[in-house]
Amino acid sequence: MQKSNLTPLKLSSASKSLRHVFVNDLVIDSFIGIYDHEKESAQKIKISVDLAVEECDHPLKDDINNVLCYENIVKNIETMVSAGHVHLVETLAENIAQMNLQDSRVTTVRVRVEKLQAFANTASVGVEIERHRL
Repeated sequence: MQKSNLTPLKLSSASKSLRHVFVNDLVIDSFIGIYDHEKESAQKIKISVDLAVEECDHPLKDDINNVLCYENIVKNIETMVSAGHVHLVETLAENIAQMNLQDSRVTTVRVRVEKLQAFANTASVGVEIERHRL
């Protein structure tokens, strides 16, 4: 049996202090999809992100500059979505993950992208990914 070189992903650890910063159920109009009708009109998507953030060594001091700001996360996602058409929800999820991993404090990101209007008999369809800093 071949041994895997992959390290198991740990979002929480007793040996390391982590804070989770999250945005749940951000609903945005988006041009996303491979079909012509999806390229011609916007559809609602729902995005959720969960970021595992290493806590800093210095006290928070109730100062916004000492934490990861979820307002910036929301604005960055909105800017990315409004930048233009994307064919796959997988592509959008990867782009959101990579954008958030650019902050050196973020160790792991989980992104869920859901299309809310793809099928009349479903609440949503989509993808959820998890990425971590190498």
